[in-house]
Amino acid sequence: MTIDLILGTAGHIDHGKTSLIRALTGAETDRLPEEKRRGITIELGFAELVIDDFRLGIVDVPGHERFVRQMLAGATSMDVALLVVAADDSVKQQTREHLDILRLLDLPAGVIALTKCDLADPDWMDLVEEEIRELVAGSFLEEAPIIRTSATTNEGLDALQQALQEAAKVAARSRSAKELVPFRMAIDRVFTIAGHGTVVTGSVATGTTKVGDTLMLEPGAREVRVRGIQNHDRTTEEIHRGQRAAINLAGVHHEEVLRGQELSAPGHLLASRLLTANISLLPDIHRPLKNRSRARIHLGTAESMVSVRLLDRDQLAPGESAIAQLYVSDPVVATWSQPLVLRSESPIHTIGGGVVLDPTAERIRHADEVTLQQLRLLNADDPLQRAGAALFFAGLRGFQKEDLARSAGVDNPDEIAIALADGGPLQRLNLRKGATVQVHRQALERTFDQVARTLAKMHDQNPLLSRHQEATVAHRLAWLGDAILIHAILEKMQAVGRVTLSGGGVTLVGHGPQLSRGEQQAYDNILQQYETAAFQPPSLTDVVKETPKNRESVPQLVALAAANGELVEFAQDFYLHANHAAEMRSRLIQEMSQRGGLTVSEIREVLGTTRKYAVPLCEYLDKVGFTRREGDTRVIADQTAI
Repeated sequence: MTIDLILGTAGHIDHGKTSLIRALTGAETDRLPEEKRRGITIELGFAELVIDDFRLGIVDVPGHERFVRQMLAGATSMDVALLVVAADDSVKQQTREHLDILRLLDLPAGVIALTKCDLADPDWMDLVEEEIRELVAGSFLEEAPIIRTSATTNEGLDALQQALQEAAKVAARSRSAKELVPFRMAIDRVFTIAGHGTVVTGSVATGTTKVGDTLMLEPGAREVRVRGIQNHDRTTEEIHRGQRAAINLAGVHHEEVLRGQELSAPGHLLASRLLTANISLLPDIHRPLKNRSRARIHLGTAESMVSVRLLDRDQLAPGESAIAQLYVSDPVVATWSQPLVLRSESPIHTIGGGVVLDPTAERIRHADEVTLQQLRLLNADDPLQRAGAALFFAGLRGFQKEDLARSAGVDNPDEIAIALADGGPLQRLNLRKGATVQVHRQALERTFDQVARTLAKMHDQNPLLSRHQEATVAHRLAWLGDAILIHAILEKMQAVGRVTLSGGGVTLVGHGPQLSRGEQQAYDNILQQYETAAFQPPSLTDVVKETPKNRESVPQLVALAAANGELVEFAQDFYLHANHAAEMRSRLIQEMSQRGGLTVSEIREVLGTTRKYAVPLCEYLDKVGFTRREGDTRVIADQTAI
């Protein structure tokens, strides 16, 4: 079976990368007129090399310092690196920077080609090889073979192919799982062909797609359809991980597509302007990276400006690593563990890089120990630990099991989702109509604490209220989500004994009215007024007039008495004492049982009140379901109501 991998070149300008590829493949990767005129590579070039069971899609990158951004675009999805050093020129600045970039991209294997060996004597080449060994010490190329070659004489080409085959074997072992992940391809070129429309090219990073598939263009959430596919000028029905692809798209104009965008399976990638990443600075840069510094991020084929917020320090020294949040100027797409490269704002040079930990992050306001521990778990080898940490940072957004490929690098989401629920950290919030949202236990507990702090503040601001209307609470907590989600949170908090829900109100357990001596006296006076008035109770305005002190507190004290069940509101600003509400129920049950039903006038007589009160009392009894109107009479509907 043929194994497809991406081979990328790297090295200083005019060190013979393009000539070496031409000698190996017979393909001319310099395609632009200016490239041919100037004899240098400006844009990415592509070729194919088949070595036994391996088919290598070659990406030839520019070596000039002004074109490092193009080099970085070409380096995305590389499996094997071919570092090129000219024998007559030795190691140069772009050799060093390209090697730094390859190290930051975490490539598994590579080969070093010493080119133009026909122009240098053996003793000089020995010295150049020593310098190369010093350069690559401690990198993934430390043990890589150095093959002496000449594109002019074909010296060393067979040995180079053998070395590339061995490197491909190493890369294949480390990349095989990526075929199981949904399709993804970063776009490195966009053009149009008459009669066909928009064509994009790129290196397939993960998964498979075929003609007729629907894909998403991200960022932008633009749905497109695969009209046709080519792999190195060969028409094919399907393309997969490790191959170069030219994809003809239906549903989008070529001017609407940019290098840096990506094609992916629907739902796999989500655009974000905030990433959490583990970043490292190169050891040989001259200054530390201060908190809130601006830099350039290279992610896939995209380049954007970022503000770097360090979570646990004020600055990052050369050679050090730290977890940071990257605020990106333009939306980008990423997946867990995706490599990134950081370059300085000005003057532009590579300063470091890292890997993405959370590709759709929320702002971390305070990096306490629990948060830092979860961040460390995002980088764990165990996929279950990573998935749990991803669930923690998803917060109340929750997750679907399909998200785990993007957020935690999981390729067996069904098994992991079961493990998270079975004795794991997953908790479910029940929404309406059977819908649920899955939340990490610790994230939910943090939400409980946030809700409790808000409720405590509301109780402090309104010390005479025993409960707060849930609609008011939801408004104060709107930043958490909609009213349905907040109700689900409150129900969960009630289940664990942190709040009480009753009558459309919310009370934080342990918090309630704190009455002063004067307020307590006014409270008792109010209850006495209602108890004395029986079935001809005063209006709220009358109660205020009859309360000698603390009159301004009367509305809240009446509301408190109602919340405590000592008063029953039967019309706006009209209340019955609870004892009389119980007596009313008893009288009406007895009389209606004997007579079969009562009119409003008869109810007025039974209660010994006036029509002014009898009418709203009857309407209240209907509303709460105690009585049911049948013509001009009312009958008992539910003896337990009121």
